[in-house]
Amino acid sequence: MRNYNKFLAFALALTALTACGDKARIRGTVSGLSDRQLVVKQLDINTYRTLDTIKTRADGSFHYDVQVAEGQPEFIYLFYGDTRVAAFLLEKGETATVQADTLGRYTVTGSAGSEELARVGQSQADFIAALTAHEKEPTAMTRDYIQHYRDNVKYVMEHPFSLTTVPVFFERLGDTWVFSQTTDGILFRKGADSLMTVYPESRYVKALAKEADRRMRLLEIDSQLQTAAEASFPDIVMPDLQGERKALSEVDAKVILVHFWDATDAAQKMFSIDQLLPLYQEFHQRGFEIYSICVTPDKPTWASSVLAQKLPWINVNDGKGAASPAVITYNVDSLPYSFLIVNGELNTRQLGGLDGLRKELKRLLR
Repeated sequence: MRNYNKFLAFALALTALTACGDKARIRGTVSGLSDRQLVVKQLDINTYRTLDTIKTRADGSFHYDVQVAEGQPEFIYLFYGDTRVAAFLLEKGETATVQADTLGRYTVTGSAGSEELARVGQSQADFIAALTAHEKEPTAMTRDYIQHYRDNVKYVMEHPFSLTTVPVFFERLGDTWVFSQTTDGILFRKGADSLMTVYPESRYVKALAKEADRRMRLLEIDSQLQTAAEASFPDIVMPDLQGERKALSEVDAKVILVHFWDATDAAQKMFSIDQLLPLYQEFHQRGFEIYSICVTPDKPTWASSVLAQKLPWINVNDGKGAASPAVITYNVDSLPYSFLIVNGELNTRQLGGLDGLRKELKRLLR
């Protein structure tokens, strides 16, 4: 029985030790805040989520334990009313000690991430203060913004493996991103890829990677639109069955049918064989080509369908499905979806179904 009690005591101690190991601790004092309530919030990418409320002692001191998983540091903030009293970036097992006041001024020790985050927060506060001081001087405000933007670029480039770049990447000025240029997508991509090597399970890094994906798609679309003046339509560049990139702007044909379709839809597969193939065979030698874009993300399904049906025209697929820049650029909201490009110009005439398309081809390819 004695051995059992020892084993039980050991098990309980081990459980308690494990539980403590999944936490970080905040200890500190807020001067002038006696027996008052602080609100503990957690960063939820672009917003705050309330975790708890704590009460200071008579001398303004307090303590709070935060659940933090291994390899997944957490952004934690203390608020008194609407004032953010302190900010923390806490690793598992850390104890951060903070000295703060009710005006948002604070110092923190014991947590390297929190100490660096304080510097980031001060930079952002200085930027807002500068804008406020120059609110009647548009030129000075522009100068302040440009300098802060450059400082942010420098910061994320110099701290590629620090999670403190997350609030820098997601910083907003009202409803506008500080990183608001299309080319900033490259910074987001590099930042997310670097952090993923250190914190692959962090929800903050996953959110940054998702935003990087979105911005890179916008950058790709913008790049396509830059060529629109030359091609008279937004270009599309996608890999074909052999993995070779095929540009719509480089198709050598008088009339091109751009056709979006889904390889998992039996009716659309039959449409290719029963309807498009006869048209292609009739008009191809007269200057007709089909640029067929499959939006099925599963490339093997697409490839097997094209090969099985022996579709002779240009078949491409970027594997991005509905998120493909081509789908977004041409506002494709239903499938199948088709339009014509005639002599390098986007044809806005209504085709009127397959019969209308045949009549249009006869008219254009006499």
